[in-house]
Order: sequence, then C-alpha cells, then structure tokens
Amino acid sequence: MMATEDNLTRQVEEIEALAAIYGDEWCVVDEVSRIFCIAITEGSEKNTRKVCLQVMLPAEYPSSECPIYQINAPWLREKERMEFSERLLQVCQENTGECMVHLLIESIRESLIMTENVDSHIDLLPDQLTVITQNLPDTQIQEDFETPEIHHGDAFTERRSTFQAHFAHVYTPSQVKKVIKKLYENRKIANASHNIVAYRIFCEDRGTFIQDCDDDGETAAGGRVLHLLQILDLKNVLMVVSRWYGGILLGPDRFKHINNSARNLIQQLGLINSKSDNSKVKKSKAKKTR
Repeated sequence: MMATEDNLTRQVEEIEALAAIYGDEWCVVDEVSRIFCIAITEGSEKNTRKVCLQVMLPAEYPSSECPIYQINAPWLREKERMEFSERLLQVCQENTGECMVHLLIESIRESLIMTENVDSHIDLLPDQLTVITQNLPDTQIQEDFETPEIHHGDAFTERRSTFQAHFAHVYTPSQVKKVIKKLYENRKIANASHNIVAYRIFCEDRGTFIQDCDDDGETAAGGRVLHLLQILDLKNVLMVVSRWYGGILLGPDRFKHINNSARNLIQQLGLINSKSDNSKVKKSKAKKTR
C-alpha cells in the first residue's frame, strides 16, 4: 500500500514537471487511467517531422514497472521504427525504478535529429484520405465553403482505451479535407493512436454518392463506420472516431466501441429515424434466417 502511494506521489510530481517543461505540447488523454501524450519535434523550425509519444503510467511505476508507451509517425519506415523502439527499450532498462518519461521524450528527439533521408515536407497530418475529385460537377469543384461546424461526442474509456466520435455535415471533398485539418489542430486528437474516417456525399444531379473511408492503422474499422452510415442512409456526412490506445488489447470489442461511439453521436444529433432504422434491422435479420 505504501509503495502504491509512493508511486502515485512520484507520478504526480513527474507529470507536474513535464507539464512545466513542455507546456502546451504536453497533453492529458485520460487523467484517471494515467494516459498522456506529446508531439515531439527535433526543434528545427524548417523541419516539420513529428513523432507522437503516448504513455500510460501503471500503478507500479516507477518503483518496479516502466511506462507503457506507443509511438506514432506516418513517415516512419520499419527500420527507423525499430531503431526508435530499441532506444526506448534501452532507456527503460537503464532507468528501472526511476521516473523516465522525460528521458523517453528526449531519446525520441535525439533519434529525430539523427534520422536522415526522410522527406522534410512530411508533417503530422498525413494525407490519409483518397478523396475522389475527378469527374465532379464544376459547381462542386469551384465552391469554397468555410470549415463546417464540427460536433464532438462524449469520450468514454474501456479497459484503458478511450474513444470519441466527431461529426460534420459536408457537401464537397474539399470540406472533408478542411474538417480533417481542423480536427488535427487539436493536439489531443492529432496524437490519437487512430483516427478512423468515413464520409458520404450525395451528388443530386447524378443521383450517386461519393464515399470513402480510412482505417488509420485500425484494420477494417473505416469500412465498418462507412457501413454504419450506409445502413442509416445518411447523406453529406463525415464521421471521425478517435481512439487512444491504453496498452490493453481489446480484440473484436474495439470495433463495437468504435461503431457505438459513432452511432451514439449520430443519435444525439437527432439524425436517426428510429422507425426506418428498426425496419432495416428487421429486414437484415429476416434475410439471415432464410
């Protein structure tokens, strides 16, 4: 009991120190679960390469356990990712029993400086979406709307993974990009382990849909969210579900939480027609029983 209390005291002191050192770069993902993140750069104004470090502090840290950490950087190649991981593992092995998050951060910064042959124009916001713009009506290509209003769902945590949905009405692919860019201006969202995207835009003059999705590393999750939008027959909508991984594998349950997060926000916004929705579910079940 005393060891646990001592660990908590040391964690609180370390977090306060990190917040003072890194200021706005330091971000709290889930204070209760002790999950934090930071976007690390090499310090050069010209180079925009970043690595997102997410750490979770176990109850036994720092006395007997190391932080549980994950690094995210779209531009990292496998060889470089392995080098980063080896350096972080070395930091953990050499500093067992000590507070080491600051050492992990600075180790990544040193690795960034040492890393060569990486295109300097690549930044934290990857061009994740394969947005279809060819053969669009001229009116849609020329229109330049302001960034649509973004609605955020309630974040919830399940076994240390946190999920949150974000929704916007969109009418052109350029609006999709604007909303994604706006979301990534939020450090917490930008540092998420995964930002799963799906959108549907209805072209009235053709009677067809422009639709696409992106898993952002969470295999098949984007397609599931898009399927949800299709089942609910939603038009001109963009859904993004952020997941902050907490170190515990959720298995297939993660897809349930991603879809429920999206569905709950849609329901909160009053976009679900319960009668038509229920009829579609009944039809789907009827087909399966035949």
